[in-house]
Amino acid sequence: MSTILVYAPALAHTKAYHPESHHRLKATLQNLNNFGVLADLKQIDPKPATLEQLMRVHTPELIEHIQQVSFMGGGILDHGDTYATAQSFDLAKLAVGGCCQAVDEIMTGQARNGIALVRPPGHHAESDRVSGFCLLNNVAAAARHAQEKHGAKRIAILDFDVHHGNGTQEIFYLDDTVLFSSAHLFAPFFYPGGGLSHEVGAGHGFGHTLNVPLPPLVGDEGYCRIMRELIFPKIAAFKPDMILVSAGFDAHWQDPLAQGGLSLTGYARICRYLVEMANNLCNSRILFVLEGGYELRVLSLGILNCIYALLGKDKISDPIGSMPENENDVTDLLLQLKQRHLLI
Repeated sequence: MSTILVYAPALAHTKAYHPESHHRLKATLQNLNNFGVLADLKQIDPKPATLEQLMRVHTPELIEHIQQVSFMGGGILDHGDTYATAQSFDLAKLAVGGCCQAVDEIMTGQARNGIALVRPPGHHAESDRVSGFCLLNNVAAAARHAQEKHGAKRIAILDFDVHHGNGTQEIFYLDDTVLFSSAHLFAPFFYPGGGLSHEVGAGHGFGHTLNVPLPPLVGDEGYCRIMRELIFPKIAAFKPDMILVSAGFDAHWQDPLAQGGLSLTGYARICRYLVEMANNLCNSRILFVLEGGYELRVLSLGILNCIYALLGKDKISDPIGSMPENENDVTDLLLQLKQRHLLI
């Protein structure tokens, strides 16, 4: 079976000098072409999401708000730096629709796994508000599509973007059919400010949210320990029918918007672990959905290594290497989180 590639660069959703622009995906596709991996992928042309697909995770009022701002020529959508152009609503629907199409391919066995290189990103978009450069929640819509269209009982979502996936958490916080895990930087004044360890879900969803709030400069060993010893056992116990990954490459130590400590090799190790887990737990059904990552060389090589993992190739490209600082230790945090989550 093949590996699916969805490519939706949203060329017309770009604001001058904004870090989240179409240049991110333009550089990435060129790099994939230079390394000769595009021929190994099954690329599908994305189609816009339907209103039904959007309303599974968003309120009609939010959808109408984004549509109206785009219809009026664009503008700022929130109190921060989340913007829309005249084409943004249509392009956001294309990103959601492409993720749902990838789910179709994977859940029906037409593809083994896949990656969705789409924008605008989605994991900060809540059910009723945009935020953090995100308009519509791509990964949340993909999860609901797997459930509603293909009968998936349990979906595991892992978010390794350096920023907490507050939107995805909010959408599924009361839901016991979706396990949401997020490993993210938590520091004073760092966006979005949530994702604390005591946020574990509520109601039927109690125990189905796992947050790992990290200090700055946690590197490869710390991240991989958290994955191996905490997050992966939690996912394995959940027995998902599919794994979705909010894949942000802004936890790399060279990213300009954060103070993470991962290297490209660390990212590649995490992606390999995840693909192996999907192979063992859910018939290889895993889809990586792009979120952040703002250093273009890092982003391009991180995605390349992720695709190597999806293709089962024993390759890692890391010409940059590890961060020069010493890693912050995660032993105490890991012990606290194990006691909280592996006993729930």
